[in-house]
Amino acid sequence: MNYEVTALKKRPQTFDDLHGQDFVVATLKNSLDSKRIANAYLFSGPRGVGKTSAARILAKALNCEKGVTSSPCGVCSSCTEIAAGNALDVIEIDGASHTSVNDVRQIRDEVLFSPSSCRYKIYIIDEVHMLSNSAFNALLKTIEEPPPYIVFIFATTEIHKVPATIRSRCQQFTFRLIAIDEAVKLLEAAAKEQDISSDRESLIWIARESTGSMRDAYTLFDQIVSFSDKAISIRKIQEKLGIVGLEETELLVGMIAEENVHTALEKVNEIIERGISEEQVLISLSEYFRNLLLLTHNITKESVLGFSRESFNENLIHAFSAPQIEKALLLIFDLLRNLRFSLNQKFEVELLVQRLCGISRYITQEEILNRIDQLKRGLPGAGTGSTAQRETTDHKPAQARQAPDKIKQEIMDDSIPEEAEEPLHVPGMVITSNNLLHKMTETIGRKKLALASALDKHDSSKLENSTLLIFFKEEDRYSFDVVTKEKTVLGELASEITASKITVKPALIESRADGNSGARHGSEDIIKKVFKGSVVDGE
Repeated sequence: MNYEVTALKKRPQTFDDLHGQDFVVATLKNSLDSKRIANAYLFSGPRGVGKTSAARILAKALNCEKGVTSSPCGVCSSCTEIAAGNALDVIEIDGASHTSVNDVRQIRDEVLFSPSSCRYKIYIIDEVHMLSNSAFNALLKTIEEPPPYIVFIFATTEIHKVPATIRSRCQQFTFRLIAIDEAVKLLEAAAKEQDISSDRESLIWIARESTGSMRDAYTLFDQIVSFSDKAISIRKIQEKLGIVGLEETELLVGMIAEENVHTALEKVNEIIERGISEEQVLISLSEYFRNLLLLTHNITKESVLGFSRESFNENLIHAFSAPQIEKALLLIFDLLRNLRFSLNQKFEVELLVQRLCGISRYITQEEILNRIDQLKRGLPGAGTGSTAQRETTDHKPAQARQAPDKIKQEIMDDSIPEEAEEPLHVPGMVITSNNLLHKMTETIGRKKLALASALDKHDSSKLENSTLLIFFKEEDRYSFDVVTKEKTVLGELASEITASKITVKPALIESRADGNSGARHGSEDIIKKVFKGSVVDGE
């Protein structure tokens, strides 16, 4: 008996055998059972998902000797001839090789003749998008008003290339990619029928490589069976097809996490010297980092990862943050896009590995700005220690900022004692102007970035009698104006944080010609005495 490839052996013969296309199957079955037969059908979708098989099953359902049915018998002469491709009244045409208007004119002439033995004369045109515009135009009238015994079934992988005038005359059905879980079940059944042992990881790998095409999955399955001696395993696949295995990729990523450039470069060279391409190394790295990203977000489904959760090193799962993994993937994808233009692909991969070895030190721009802000304000947590250490440190309120030197000097000269800021005591915390402003800036920055930026440019601040005084220098007048405009909102926010009524008053430290400085909305008695002038309201 001649050998038959798995894709043909497992080709669907009934609607129930058509996996992963529930909507298409249900609709066609209902239309057949109710005898609502369209004159033209258009099946679209990716390759290898069952479009042509569905067309043949529909042809059998229409011409089965027991009548139009959603469950053709498969044993009558009509069904067997259609399944074998020998039926005179079911004509399959390859649209890629019959593109001219003359080919379509021949079809148009043939439809005038009634079926020779079947109930319907059916034309199945595969890859119909390959027809020329003139050929499509020649089909229009025939599709719209065919003889009652004619049914057209078109199949295409590129629906956008089919003219709208053709699509509007057909019932359209969109076929979907086969889900990985569904593909694995079908592969397991095929392996069992052929007495081939297989592990689940290898079948998941085949299903993922086929990218939703069941025909591609069966073809790859046959290829692997040829060299696996009826025992498929993921290790054999990796060895024979030149793929970097999970264990080896994990070892390389572990070296990257440890920032061990020397051993990481040695490992990459060892892999490449075995004949594995640079592109395959990058693909393996990208898949591993992608899986780390999914695991970081607690996605552990085996069909999504390609491996079980237990297959991954627990330490590596927590070795990188999500932004660091994202940065690593961007670097890998950037090189993958440009690899074919490289003068030396091996050097490019080595350079990438060296860069990846520093990825654990990568921090986002937002984190940098937060650290700078903390250092600038002298708040706890600005150091380089671990988060845990910072959290266990006793909280101490930040020291109040000193007034500008010129103001301080003039206060001293006039023998006015400098008033120390009295912190606000609320249950569970002690609040000073500095840490209150920091909390306000952090909170308001989530909604109003411009206001937070303006607030951040204040020169000094003071908390006095439930009033938060915020001082700005003359050169920061714009920030002063922004804060003044939003002082009511800021007051409400401060009151919410402190659980007590707080009024926000912005003030401007104004440089004057005599070298003295003035402040608005400060403590009026001190300001008048120091600057010998009147207070200008900033409202």
